[in-house]
Amino acid sequence: MNRLADTGQSYWMRTATLPSFAPLSGAAEADVAVIGSGIVGLSTAWELARAGMSVVVLEAAALASGVTGHTTAKITALHTAVYDTLRSKHGDDVARQYAASQSAALRHVIEVSGELGIECELERRPAFTYCEEPEGVDALRAEADAARAAGLNASFVTATGLPFPVAGAVRVEDQAQFHPLKYLTGLVEDLVALGGRLHERTRVTQLDDGDPCRLTTDSGATVTARHVVVATHHPVFDDALLATRLSQHRDLVIAGPVPAGQDPEGMYISEENGKRSVRTSPLADGGRLLIITGEAFTPGTGEDTEAGYARLQSWAEQHFPGFSTAHRWAAQDNSSTDTLPLVGRLPAKGDNVYVATGFAGWGMTGGVLAGTIIASLVRGDEDPWGGLYDPGRVGSAVRSAPTFLKAQWDVGKHFVKDRLETLGDGTNGPVEDLRPGEGTVVRAGGKPCAVHRDDQGELHAVSAVCTHMGCVVDFNNAERTWECPCHGSRFGIDGEVLQGPALSPLERRDPTDL
Repeated sequence: MNRLADTGQSYWMRTATLPSFAPLSGAAEADVAVIGSGIVGLSTAWELARAGMSVVVLEAAALASGVTGHTTAKITALHTAVYDTLRSKHGDDVARQYAASQSAALRHVIEVSGELGIECELERRPAFTYCEEPEGVDALRAEADAARAAGLNASFVTATGLPFPVAGAVRVEDQAQFHPLKYLTGLVEDLVALGGRLHERTRVTQLDDGDPCRLTTDSGATVTARHVVVATHHPVFDDALLATRLSQHRDLVIAGPVPAGQDPEGMYISEENGKRSVRTSPLADGGRLLIITGEAFTPGTGEDTEAGYARLQSWAEQHFPGFSTAHRWAAQDNSSTDTLPLVGRLPAKGDNVYVATGFAGWGMTGGVLAGTIIASLVRGDEDPWGGLYDPGRVGSAVRSAPTFLKAQWDVGKHFVKDRLETLGDGTNGPVEDLRPGEGTVVRAGGKPCAVHRDDQGELHAVSAVCTHMGCVVDFNNAERTWECPCHGSRFGIDGEVLQGPALSPLERRDPTDL
């Protein structure tokens, strides 16, 4: 793996120049405060600014550097095999509404790109969900039938543009793909022109809901706003415990240039072989950037991520001869227990706080859709999709109970089991045995301690107890991060928060005490 591939920075982040903004200082007021600057936050902010409202966006790190900056950027209403699931769980009407709403989001991206003149490498492509094994054919036939009944231009096919045979595939026409950060750059430029204010490196640590709401940041700066949008991927300030209805997964991504003749001319996904997702993006020299995703895992569960990257590389070399990885990164997603995302008013936070989460890896259409839904609610209009995605919905609770109970069992298991399995006193060998680049969790002073040895041989030690809800973190050996298996919070080697819902860093420990 070359040095470029080892950085962990996505291709999108390397090839887009988003404007930068100063942290918030002092006190600010706005009609709407948006927490988070991914595609949900920026889409919502732009919709509201266009409607004449004053908007301030608060981002804990850099613009779009979270989940959106690490997507594969497919804009499609074909979401693996969702329609047969929706039809069986919720009925035909819900499946049709889902297809219509996701397709509307796709069209909205195309319309906005054209209206604002955004050059974001937008391409129309068919989308495929495929299987290589004959055992998967019946399920894909059912999915093609369900997607077609839901209103998509879907068919079951056995021929694709992939360089290997498939047993079958669902094909949906006229979907799209783009460069997500170039699209958001255009959105931000127009947002600023409309009077929107943006602040990076501004982490919101407290939300007092009310009329108006009041936000407090880690620096002590404050924002007073009539409405607040929590667009942080996994919701922070989660009094309603939406976390209990979400499960986390992380996918590895590799990308490298290939000749135009190797372009499979479509967007592909399969749940086989630990998941495989394939698409390309245009390069300036006329070639294509092949993007391959897969090796899905739950963060914080001890997965050997370096081995996962190696499996992706091997698969790519087998199917696309001559492929070499130029970029690698990872993406994190969460899924709701009843399949549908959660978009609307945040329960237990009054009428003026909104949330969007649970996109199950399909956040490009989901995020744009969320922006239109939340903007409608903030303006006082009706939800254009009749509450289909309402976080407060209760009608599907019984149908999703098995998935919900399994998710909570997994959280409880990690909360107890990981403490019991923590290694003994760090002086007994585990820390001394750490090689450069490795990390482990030991018990020090009766408490779990996360220890990493950097490339220079220096030890870094922090508490291994996640500051969100107290689960024990584990080490990601490829990204060199500490990750929580319960709700997906991620931390740097010195404990800084990289990804929520945690708001506070892991407490630092003295390595000499181990």
